[in-house]
Amino acid sequence: MKYLVWDLKQLKSGERVKVTLNGNAANVRLMDSSNYSNYKSGRSHRYSGGLVTKSPVVLGVPSSGHWYVTVDMQGLRGSTNATFQVLPSALPTYQDAPLSSVPSLVLGREQSPFGFLENDYREHDVFISHAFEDKDEIVRPLAIALRNAGLSVWYDEFELKIGDSLRQKIDRGLAKSKFGIVVLSKSFIKKGWTNYELDGIITKVVSGEQVLLPIWHNITKQEVVDFSPSIADKIARNTANFTIEEIASEIAELIQN
Repeated sequence: MKYLVWDLKQLKSGERVKVTLNGNAANVRLMDSSNYSNYKSGRSHRYSGGLVTKSPVVLGVPSSGHWYVTVDMQGLRGSTNATFQVLPSALPTYQDAPLSSVPSLVLGREQSPFGFLENDYREHDVFISHAFEDKDEIVRPLAIALRNAGLSVWYDEFELKIGDSLRQKIDRGLAKSKFGIVVLSKSFIKKGWTNYELDGIITKVVSGEQVLLPIWHNITKQEVVDFSPSIADKIARNTANFTIEEIASEIAELIQN
């Protein structure tokens, strides 16, 4: 039996392999070294994957080790070619833990585990830091959903007027908000203003004055790690796993309770 094979070398659990077919449907198998040896010899073997009729397909690596991916036409007619790409692992599963289960997400926990101090007056519940490119797809809908849930939201389209000092408005919004929501994306990382806002949020997080909640948007774990290892370790929400409405509802419930 003829087949295509790629030696993926050592891969870590959680990494993913993207296979793109050029031609007809084909059998795609992701196997560790021992099962690949059995496959070559025509013996019984275990694999991830199967018959792929729609390309590309992404296969998750179930455990760390030496892995191979094969493409063959066994039981099929025609021929095919393929390419592969190893993708970074998805965000850690602990990122999906309920926000209310993480004490560090609640300000003033030394005095009250689940609330703010009575004399701790803030004008806004949340400050949203984001890149302009993400407004239409996620940020504006998120801001509206949070406001509809009863929260006071500092969002530039809600707050800024012609003639306002952008820096002064941002500084005031940061200083007077309980939560700093950062929508991390490829565009965010490249921007100057977003990094200025993030620096302000981080300063207040370190001093215990504010809470940081990152939201990953169309960005990989490795990209976040390269940008800021400390932020990559924080509990977050990922728009690949949660809808905007789900994220807004969870934030509102945490703050209001």
